[in-house]
Amino acid sequence: MNTAGKIGLFSAALATTFTAAYTLGAATEPLTDRTGNAQHASHTETSAAPTTGDLPGGLQVSQDGYTLDVQTPRLTAGQEAPLRFAIKDDNGKAVTDYTRAHDEELHLIVASRELNTFRHLHPTRAADGTWSTPVNLLAAGDYRVFADFTPAKKDATALTLGTDLAVAGAYQPRALPAQQTTSEVDGYTVSLDGNLAAGKMSNLTLNVTKYGKPVTDLEPYLGAYGHLVALRAGDLAYLHVHPEGEPGDGATKPGPAVSFMATAPTNGTYRLFLDFKHQGTVRTAAFTVPTSATAGQDNGTHTDHSQGH
Repeated sequence: MNTAGKIGLFSAALATTFTAAYTLGAATEPLTDRTGNAQHASHTETSAAPTTGDLPGGLQVSQDGYTLDVQTPRLTAGQEAPLRFAIKDDNGKAVTDYTRAHDEELHLIVASRELNTFRHLHPTRAADGTWSTPVNLLAAGDYRVFADFTPAKKDATALTLGTDLAVAGAYQPRALPAQQTTSEVDGYTVSLDGNLAAGKMSNLTLNVTKYGKPVTDLEPYLGAYGHLVALRAGDLAYLHVHPEGEPGDGATKPGPAVSFMATAPTNGTYRLFLDFKHQGTVRTAAFTVPTSATAGQDNGTHTDHSQGH
């Protein structure tokens, strides 16, 4: 075969190889990221790809046509400053109409990555849809901001969007607090009964005492005698935890026990934060707990260490 013929056959084979490689690459395109990182590259989702609805709350900055737009991406440790943000729709317009839940239009949670610091805030919304609240975070490092809300739109569901927040200053790494099911704050002791189970609903009951005596006159806070937030260590997946009963229903007592129903999406370690109100002051009790194989398995009780709230 002459040289020209050989070159022609080689070119044809090479073209066939590239065509096959392109076809194989298209067929094996990676599925949607399941690690909780926000996705910026647009792509056509196939029926085989997982949907965003499979992800726990707080792992995405955008979902169902809404985006959490934090306009204060950086704060300085130990300095109080306003944290500003907006919830924007697909057209980039700030949302101004919400359905109230637990006495508020929107709940804002700020937590440090290692889950030592926790803030449950209720910002003020301006007429243009911009939210703001003063915040003072004492420790430098990486934080996560969660906005928990329900748009006032037909068939809209509750959403929890999350994004990162940097706090500048002298950074001192801190470990996740040790596992414990007892927490002490301002003379109050809160004990956790029940176990967090992966993939199924379980009951968590928190009992509040003060200097060893049961607290039987808890005050309503956010439409209940307590508000519980659960965050998964590692990626800070946000769990919706629902209180059992409500003040004034004729059955729910104002302490010492406050009960919740919760489902952990996966096995792992979780940080639980209970806000409760007594004598006009809201306090936060914190717990570090692993998921258990069964809802009835004992996690053990450990002495609580000092927490930053």
